[in-house]
Amino acid sequence: MSENKMSERTHVTHEAFGPLYDADSEVLILGSIPSPKSREQRFYYGHPQNRFWKVMAAVLEESLPSTVEEKAEMMHRHHIALWDSLSECDIRGASDASIQNPVPTDIPWLLRETKIHAVFCTGATAYRYYEKYHFPATGISAVRLPSTSPANAAVSLEKLTEAYKMIADMLSKCLKK
Repeated sequence: MSENKMSERTHVTHEAFGPLYDADSEVLILGSIPSPKSREQRFYYGHPQNRFWKVMAAVLEESLPSTVEEKAEMMHRHHIALWDSLSECDIRGASDASIQNPVPTDIPWLLRETKIHAVFCTGATAYRYYEKYHFPATGISAVRLPSTSPANAAVSLEKLTEAYKMIADMLSKCLKK
C-alpha cells in the first residue's frame, strides 16, 4: 500500500451491521468503530489476531466460537450486547488515533430496548467517546477495559482475561437479583 493510501481517511459507517442485543441483554460491551476486517465480516472483532473472542470464551467458560452465528449465540446466552460508541467517522484503516468527525451511536435507544445496566468499553477510544457522548445521556458509568486489538500486543492474553473477568462478575450479580 502506498504511503498516500495509508494516510487517506475512509468515511466509515455502522450500516453494515447494527448492535447485537436482545430484550434480555444486561451488559453492553462497546468498541469504538468496526475495523476493516469487522466490516468485511459484518460482525464485531473480526480481525483474526484480535483476542476479544478468546478472552470472552475464557471469561464465560465457553468453547471458542468460530462462526459469527456461534459468537452471537454465546453473547445472547450470557445476556451481553455488543455495539460501538460511534456510528460513523473518518478513519485511517483501523487506527482509532486517526478518527475525525465522530458521530455517536444511539445508546439511550438501546438501553430502552434492553435491561442493560452495565457498560464496558474495549479500549481508551471507545471509553473516551462513551464518556463524551453517552454518559451525560445515560448516567451509567462505563468501565474501561484494555483493548483486545493486535495493536495492544503489550497486554498479554492472561492479563486481558483477568481484566475482562469483571464482565462475568457483573453477570453473576445480575443472576442473583
